[in-house]
Amino acid sequence: MDLFEKRTFGSENAVVPAVAHLEHELEHRVQARTGRRIRDLAIELQPERVVLRGFASTYYLKQLAQQGIRDLLPSIYLENDITVVPATN
Repeated sequence: MDLFEKRTFGSENAVVPAVAHLEHELEHRVQARTGRRIRDLAIELQPERVVLRGFASTYYLKQLAQQGIRDLLPSIYLENDITVVPATN
């Protein structure tokens, strides 16, 4: 799956990111699935993959964030770079 689409403008071909809405929707889904518990969430969209970054207090939250991406893009290559930092008491 390619997250970028090619469009023709006049006589020039340009690669226009068709990802602004997608990025917003992915972030919304991750936040909804995790109860907004991923700190410093960043979703990087590349032509052939999605990279998740941020900090979670549990591996379960990391998994939920990943599933939020899978809800919308089930077959995309996903790199989950969320760091698990257990909460200290």
